[in-house]
Amino acid sequence: MMATMTPAAAKDTRKSGGTADSAGATADGGAGTNGGADAKGASVVVNAIAVLRTFSAEEPLLGVTDIAGRVGMHKSSVSRILATLEQEGLVERDPETRRFRLGLGLIAVAGPLLAEMDERRVAYPVLRRLTEQTGETSALMLWNGDEAICVEQIASPHQIKHTTPLGARYRDAMSASVQVFLANQPVERVRELLRSGTITFPGLDDAGLQAYEARLQEVARRGWAGNYGESSMDEVGVAAPAYDHRGDVTAVVLIPAPRFRVSRERLEDLGEACMAAAAQVTTRLGGRAAV
Repeated sequence: MMATMTPAAAKDTRKSGGTADSAGATADGGAGTNGGADAKGASVVVNAIAVLRTFSAEEPLLGVTDIAGRVGMHKSSVSRILATLEQEGLVERDPETRRFRLGLGLIAVAGPLLAEMDERRVAYPVLRRLTEQTGETSALMLWNGDEAICVEQIASPHQIKHTTPLGARYRDAMSASVQVFLANQPVERVRELLRSGTITFPGLDDAGLQAYEARLQEVARRGWAGNYGESSMDEVGVAAPAYDHRGDVTAVVLIPAPRFRVSRERLEDLGEACMAAAAQVTTRLGGRAAV
């Protein structure tokens, strides 16, 4: 039996801001000019991306009605988009339920990007050694401006473990990786992300915000962040930053583990091991820690 990490924000239910049916119309309802055609083409692309983003690790199989409700589009428009995506191998239909899932064609699209990621290539052997040393899953996270994204992972050899799909996104303020990234952001940017709800933080008031900012300061001082069942009752996590040549945080090394296997004392040991691994990634990247 495997317990998996639940991404704080693996679902993206943002609406597309318009449907493919309505894009490109002129004010008088007639056909658009070249500018209108360009706008319609752009809208179709945006809508297709919105459809792809509805799939998640929690809900890998979705029907047309499910997707249409989440992206705010008519079912006929969603069906047309899915048909095109299916032709290109970007989605595939489950033979039993006739619902859709992401297709292997996405791997071909993402492959060149993943291959060019120095952080991912450099971190892989370090993550392998870290998992061998700790017996727990290790992962590499990157920051996308407002979320942490998993780009590499070495699973724990234990039968019960915490793993997460590549590409999973995290926006929970108590997530260890999110803490590390936010600890290296300007204070005003952190407040903006929290107050807007982009980074989820329950009980956000002045006192809570001050306490969280103090926590981030401690993360920056100590060199690693901990999450002892604060974002998920049965999960703990530690994370530490890796730096580029400018001294900026370029990635985060993460160790997630089942809570029953990690005491408070062992959490400290995992944090130190994670920080040492992140320092190795920094060195392999030719980076330097911020002073």
